[in-house]
Amino acid sequence: MSTTTTTTTTTTIRSPPTITADNVATLFPEVDTSLARSIFPAAGNAGSDETGDLDGYDEEQVRLMDEVCIVLDEDDKPIGSASKKVCHLMTNIDKGLLHRAFSVFLFDSNQRLLLQQRATEKITFPDMWTNTCCSHPLGIPGETGAELEAAVMGVKRAAQRKLEQELGIPPEQVPIEKFEFLTRIHYKAPSDGKWGEHEIDYILFIQADVDLAINPNEVRDSRYVSAEELRQMFEQPGLKFTPWFKLICHSMLFEWWGHLGTAALDAYKGEQEIRRM
Repeated sequence: MSTTTTTTTTTTIRSPPTITADNVATLFPEVDTSLARSIFPAAGNAGSDETGDLDGYDEEQVRLMDEVCIVLDEDDKPIGSASKKVCHLMTNIDKGLLHRAFSVFLFDSNQRLLLQQRATEKITFPDMWTNTCCSHPLGIPGETGAELEAAVMGVKRAAQRKLEQELGIPPEQVPIEKFEFLTRIHYKAPSDGKWGEHEIDYILFIQADVDLAINPNEVRDSRYVSAEELRQMFEQPGLKFTPWFKLICHSMLFEWWGHLGTAALDAYKGEQEIRRM
């Protein structure tokens, strides 16, 4: 009688190393660590495209890929800066590169949410519906911060800047003090095989009646919706939505929305912990 022995080989999947101020420049040579030393880099740093990653894309969107994003550790502490291009390449994201972002939810006086459909020219997540404005604070004076209070002020300034650039909303119609910070979400999502997002995303609410002058290079379409109309949009098979917007909607948005304009919303503001999603 013979005995057969079966040997099972298991493969250990290694997680990306934890990114810190000490190793970020070694892991990602394109990252400028001067931001962590409170020296702001010049716009366009690490923005060259020697590998041709941006060949064939819209010229204006390629130019915006040179903007300098804030590179973070997992506790949302700035440890450097790198171009938007570097931060959104999946090859870097898969190795753990993380940056700061914000998502604005703008409601009118009738409590309708302003949505935008991202332009076809966008390099990441083109043609997808999303919240009012989604972008990044830059590694420039006034838009960064290590402690939460300073970081929140930085993203509010960035939000005001991008609402004007994308939607033509005059800054005086969305004053800094009207933005309400709710929470931060940490998420990762691919756009396609080359590009994606890995962000700590600051969620901002603002209620204001605004004038729009849409930048067609950024926004293909826009519309105001009630909560029920947004739920109906999610049921339409022909519509696509950005992953961060779906995460926020399916987990938190409708609960927050139900308290808009009331004191009950205060319980959701200024959350200290980062939500990992």
